[in-house]
Amino acid sequence: MRQFQESLEVRTRGRGLLDLTGEVQAFVSRSGVQTGLCVVFCRHTSASLLIQENSDPDVGRDLLDWLARTAPDGDPRYRHTDEGPDDLAAHLRTALLSTQESIPVRGGHLELGRWQALYLVEHRLAPHRREVVLHLTGL
Repeated sequence: MRQFQESLEVRTRGRGLLDLTGEVQAFVSRSGVQTGLCVVFCRHTSASLLIQENSDPDVGRDLLDWLARTAPDGDPRYRHTDEGPDDLAAHLRTALLSTQESIPVRGGHLELGRWQALYLVEHRLAPHRREVVLHLTGL
C-alpha cells in the first residue's frame, strides 16, 4: 500500500463553481496508483467540494440559485457578519455541501460517473485563494 499527498492552490474568481477534475486526475496519474481511494479535502469554511453533473452548465447555475435562496446574503437574522453580508451565508452553504469528497481509483483513473465532475464551490463574492489537500492511498 502506498500513500501520496499534495496540496493544490486554487484561485477563485468569486462565487461560482470551478472544475478540479483535471488537476485531481493529474495527481492520481503522477502517483502511479492503479487501484485506491483519493480523498480531496478543502481547508476552508466558506468554500465546498461537490461532485455534480458536468454536461449542462445550467445545473451549476441552478445549484447556486438554490443555495442563494436557502442561505441568502445579508439576512438581518445573521449575527456573524465580520467580513460582510456574504460571510455567514458562505458558512451556511458550506455546511449544506461538504468540505471532503472520496473518489475510488481504478485503472489509474478517478472512478467518476460519465456525467460527473469534482468542483470547488466558492461561496464568497470576492476572489479567494483556496487550499485543497489531495490524499491518495492504493496500489
